[in-house]
Amino acid sequence: MKEVKLFSGTNSRYIAEPIADFYGYPLGKLIVNKFSDGEMQTIIEESVRGASVFFIQSTFAPADNLLELLLLIDSAKRASAGYITAVIPYFGYARQDRKDKPRVPISAKMIANIIESAGANRVITMDLHADQIQGFFDIPVDHLRSEAIFIPYLKKQKLDNVLFASPDVGGVKRARTYAKYFEKDLVICDKERRRANEVASMTVIGNVTGADVILVDDMADTAGTLCKAADVLMEKGAKSVRALCTHAVLSGKAYENIEKSQLQQLIVTDTLPLKKKTDKIKVLSCAQLFAKAIRNTHEYRSIAALFVD
Repeated sequence: MKEVKLFSGTNSRYIAEPIADFYGYPLGKLIVNKFSDGEMQTIIEESVRGASVFFIQSTFAPADNLLELLLLIDSAKRASAGYITAVIPYFGYARQDRKDKPRVPISAKMIANIIESAGANRVITMDLHADQIQGFFDIPVDHLRSEAIFIPYLKKQKLDNVLFASPDVGGVKRARTYAKYFEKDLVICDKERRRANEVASMTVIGNVTGADVILVDDMADTAGTLCKAADVLMEKGAKSVRALCTHAVLSGKAYENIEKSQLQQLIVTDTLPLKKKTDKIKVLSCAQLFAKAIRNTHEYRSIAALFVD
């Protein structure tokens, strides 16, 4: 069996280090140099010849994080690595997964092409914005689910009359997974959006009177949709509103929006680093899940075993 080598990108050490701890291997040594104009040079400081190499890097903004991952993959390929896996807890540019208007890119497909062209043999990621993005790759994609993290947490909470809700029609399948697991009802918040990151209006489909509502979404950017949904649900008679969100992008006025909203708690994973701490945001670690996925991949064991039945 090939030797395992784990490496971290510059801005993902916060999650790569606990992943390595759970796996039981130290992170490998590398250097990322920058020339005065910002151009990057990646140097892997140990042999990877014939090894099974895992690069851990979320591709959040700025684009340097993606470029660094690509350069690291190319470095390993040219150093005769045996097998290269890109471990991408947060897969950036996933929101543009189809051509919904004239003259726009399908960015998720383009990024998939670039990662393959750089030399990756496999991708491990979690909660892609759309499931079909797995098909944009012609290499294996292990698509982990945050249910494996959120469901055990929810089981420990003592909530009375729980309902699960989708903050938009597009997220119904995601919310229904939780509703089916806990055998609870599902409600839908139907939103109208006039432009990106701005919700014009929202309608609640279903009865939420007296319920502890849990919104389910894959990411929170400005958190406008989640906050608007929470406020509308409370107006409709909900007892409390919490939200589960895998990727805490939280840009712009997100923290201000969350503090002002009627969201009691926003529960997220650490696929992205928080810019600041707040009592309203609870972070659950996905490091152990990714460590198990890396081990199962290396040992040719099932990834499906990591999903919640």
